[in-house]
Amino acid sequence: MRIGIVGLPNAGKSSLFNALTNAAAEAANYPFTTVEPNVAVVPIRDERLVAVAETLGSDPITFETIAFHDIAGLVRGAHKGEGLGNQFLANIRETDAIVHVVRAHDDPQVVHPDGRVDPLADIETIETELVFADLEQAERRLERVGRQARSGDKALVGEADWLRRVIEALQAGRPARSVPPPEEAPDSLRNLQPLTAKPVLYVANVGEGETEVPEPIRTHAAAEGAKAVAVSARLESELSELDPEEAAMMREEMGAPESGLAAVVRGAFELLHLIQFFTAGEGKEARAYAIERGTTAWEAAGEIHTDIQRGFVRAEVVSWSDLVESGGYAGARERGLLRLEGRDYEMRDGDVMTVKFTP
Repeated sequence: MRIGIVGLPNAGKSSLFNALTNAAAEAANYPFTTVEPNVAVVPIRDERLVAVAETLGSDPITFETIAFHDIAGLVRGAHKGEGLGNQFLANIRETDAIVHVVRAHDDPQVVHPDGRVDPLADIETIETELVFADLEQAERRLERVGRQARSGDKALVGEADWLRRVIEALQAGRPARSVPPPEEAPDSLRNLQPLTAKPVLYVANVGEGETEVPEPIRTHAAAEGAKAVAVSARLESELSELDPEEAAMMREEMGAPESGLAAVVRGAFELLHLIQFFTAGEGKEARAYAIERGTTAWEAAGEIHTDIQRGFVRAEVVSWSDLVESGGYAGARERGLLRLEGRDYEMRDGDVMTVKFTP
């Protein structure tokens, strides 16, 4: 998963990035601190996998990862090259989803580029720039595809018609995600790569001790079909420098037991409709895999290795909790909790799978 962190200058992006990654991205009180997108691959610690590994004596433990891209602050006019402009819009196109950090605190020591704190106005500024960038991209794409569609090719004609509808939506201020691609041209969305079609997780950067997403941000996210979480970027950045146990105690005292990483990861998983399954053996590696909800056992086998998918015969599946409570595979088998599933079995979150395959 590649997640792009965006927002206005000084919204708290780099502070959140530091908290998420313990990286040394500079977080200064002026615009354009991040001149190149910082990228850090972060392991997603899952206590369910830890419990499975401890039960089976598995070693090592390999968690799933998320690549966070800290992208420089966008400003009004970015699509025209204002600020650091188009190069950062291009960086966003390379990500799977967007974490949009919105300032929701009143700390006077942090300068706002527009001299005021207005979360909805900030959201509108960023989303307007993304709409304008998509509009320019769609118009260029239509110019090329429109010429090619004169050949009568069904897919090209369908893509050209879709692009016209996308342009109409963008001109009206609606995101590209509001126009589904046509069945005759299913690759249209991938060819355009619109920014406004990417899933969005709004991160309200609240003050210390606050745990709720402000109502305006929550309402806007719901209207867009997006997710929203509240994180104090400054607090999380400070806590990330402490010993994990000490940081956990301080979070409990402040009424924020969930870390910023956990909140953002949970939101990202929900946003992308992801679940995790595990593989583990006695004395062997325990590993987590993130897959889309609805993935079959055969498709999940391909995440482990293409050879395993190619030779798939059947899968032995047990929920992580049943495996732990049974004390291992033998106990789960005796209790009838270890199931044999075929290639069309739909994977569930927390499944532990062993694939039987022919080499």
